[in-house]
Amino acid sequence: MVRKIVLSLAMSVDGFISDLDGGFDWIAGDGDNTQNTGNQWNYAAFLEGIDIVVMGKNCYDQKMHEDFKDKKIFVATSNPLTDYDNIHFISGDICKPILKEKILKGKDIFLFGGGLTIDSLIAADLIDEYIIGIVPIILGKGRPLFAGSNPTIDLKLDTYSISNGVVVLYYSKRQGN
Repeated sequence: MVRKIVLSLAMSVDGFISDLDGGFDWIAGDGDNTQNTGNQWNYAAFLEGIDIVVMGKNCYDQKMHEDFKDKKIFVATSNPLTDYDNIHFISGDICKPILKEKILKGKDIFLFGGGLTIDSLIAADLIDEYIIGIVPIILGKGRPLFAGSNPTIDLKLDTYSISNGVVVLYYSKRQGN
């Protein structure tokens, strides 16, 4: 079985993945579970299915890599840095090393965060699945999920779940893409 590259993150209703400072404390439901679906997003189960996490330097600087001590982590950065432990820094083209990892045996590859990092993989049409949680908030400004210069990528809605006002959409690329 070929491993997949999976983008999974939350965004505001107006399309932002963080506030202007990179903060994400706004990522929460509205407390109303009357619309909850039977199936629910299970982050722990998702993490069991991945063994590589890809993030940008801003996420790394916020110490988000510490949540993935048992995973191989790739950090996209504009400055060459020295790898250590399970952390591998990539300056330059993030797509090539991730594609090399994709053809190796293993679990799926999790695109955790960093708008510019994710945008490179979207632009190269390398993402197999998109799991997007839409949080019930309008931020008004922040870091957008999509840069706006991406190719058209046809997606298929596989399923969805709702929990406390957060709608999680599970998309895969349509066959032929």
